[in-house]
Amino acid sequence: MNPNHTPETFNAFGQSFLPGHLGIRITEVSEGRVCAELPVQPHLLAPNGYLHAGSVVTLADTAAGYACIAHLPEGAHSFTTIELKSNHLGTARQGTIAVVATAAHLGRTTQVWDATVTDKDSGKTIALFRCTQMILYPKA
Repeated sequence: MNPNHTPETFNAFGQSFLPGHLGIRITEVSEGRVCAELPVQPHLLAPNGYLHAGSVVTLADTAAGYACIAHLPEGAHSFTTIELKSNHLGTARQGTIAVVATAAHLGRTTQVWDATVTDKDSGKTIALFRCTQMILYPKA
């Protein structure tokens, strides 16, 4: 893991992009793990008044993506998500949702991250994710 990647550096990194715009805040970066949270706000809801699935997916994908960046193998410069699978089990209408992304596979050409999104207050599982990233290297 690259020790230069901290919650503070990732929060600054994403501030001008979708994670910052939505209000995602990275809370932990450690070996094989990244945690984040997102306060539920009206702009994150679907027209039916429930949390939009895209908001939940964005939180999980952000945590898995930042985790991949923090764990890039030597010589790699970036990654791209090649698959993201989600199972939505519940929702939230208020409070904060949280995610824990954990490494399932840290290879030289791919990484696989599992992410669980929960309601921060109740601990109820909202969604389960598996993200696969392809590791990118500079062209020779």
